[in-house]
Amino acid sequence: MDIPEPLRFLITAGPTREPIDPVRFISNRSSGKMGYALASAAAAAGHSVVLVSGPVAIPVPVDPNIRLVGVETTREMYAAVEARLGEVDVAIMAAAVADWRPVSVRPHKVKKSQQGDWVLHLRKTEDILGSAREPMGFHGLLVGFAAETENLEAYARDKMQRKRCDLMVANDVSQPGIGFDADENEVMVLQADGGIERLPRAAKTVVARELVRIIEGLSRQRRRTQAS
Repeated sequence: MDIPEPLRFLITAGPTREPIDPVRFISNRSSGKMGYALASAAAAAGHSVVLVSGPVAIPVPVDPNIRLVGVETTREMYAAVEARLGEVDVAIMAAAVADWRPVSVRPHKVKKSQQGDWVLHLRKTEDILGSAREPMGFHGLLVGFAAETENLEAYARDKMQRKRCDLMVANDVSQPGIGFDADENEVMVLQADGGIERLPRAAKTVVARELVRIIEGLSRQRRRTQAS
């Protein structure tokens, strides 16, 4: 029996928040359930996990193999990933990072009675997945997520190539009951060599176990290649 060698995982989860003023922020519908399910599945399989999480309303998995690093903004998540990426074998970027932040943050709450139409000027946030290879220098197994509403396979494969991922997990978030803030998911897993594995609709805990299985298999394959 081929027993998986313990791996060191870094998993990002949840949304990030970009403040507008002290009470408002830009974010998205991510619940963190997929990233947390992945952390639990990897830990249950005997792997160690650093879970870098944005603000979520779900409990942290109770497992000695999971270490939580809490962040709020994209810049904080970038820094947390950058500081730890050199210590892991597998990086799964499951967080739904806010893509833009306000150019300036108001120091006090903007009163509705004092503000007419409000135009926000935004700039792009840090590209965490796209920075993993360079400038962060990660040489391990890199897994990205692509949440799309159309052209799922084409957009996901393009993202995988641009971000230099080994695997891209793609799901159609326009479908009811899966994806953001849902308990179930249905994904296709694209590999850099052109392979595709489709995981049917199931609880995110089940999908997570299957993803960990795929990652373990790819890791074993790489070790055999490097040893030959």
